[in-house]
Parts: sequence; structure tokens; C-alpha cells
Amino acid sequence: MPPDPDLDALRLELARLRAAHGWSYDELAARSGLARRTVIEIEQGRTIGTLKTWHALAHALGTPFDELFATLCRGHDLPGPSGG
Repeated sequence: MPPDPDLDALRLELARLRAAHGWSYDELAARSGLARRTVIEIEQGRTIGTLKTWHALAHALGTPFDELFATLCRGHDLPGPSGG
């Protein structure tokens, strides 16, 4: 069985990226086209969000989607030939 994804690492990376841009929840919501409430609930861990939501967040933050989602595997080997 694969290890559990580190959802806390993903939401913390979102918070880190938002802070690095100096953006409020309102700014990230406006840039991503998402509701402010959605951004807050994802960042605070009250909801996971959809792939479409994370795709919008990655684009708004200028972060490659695969790099953002790589945070799910922090603490364990990545899947594939070199990762295990």
C-alpha cells in the first residue's frame, strides 16, 4: 500500500507561497478566480479542494502543479523507479 499523502504539507506550502507573494486571502482568491472562503478553508485544512481548485491556485501562484503536489510525498519516497 502507498503511504498516506501529507495533506498538511500541501496546505502549509500553499500558505508559504501566499505569504512569499505578500498576498492576503482576498488577493489569492482574486488571482485564482476562487472564493475567499475556499482559499481559507483549504489553507486552514477544513477541506481538501478539487484538482481544478489546486490547478487554479498553482497558476495564480506561478508554481508548477507537479512541484506543488510533490509536497504530498514529503517524508516518504516518491513513486517510480528511482523513488521506490
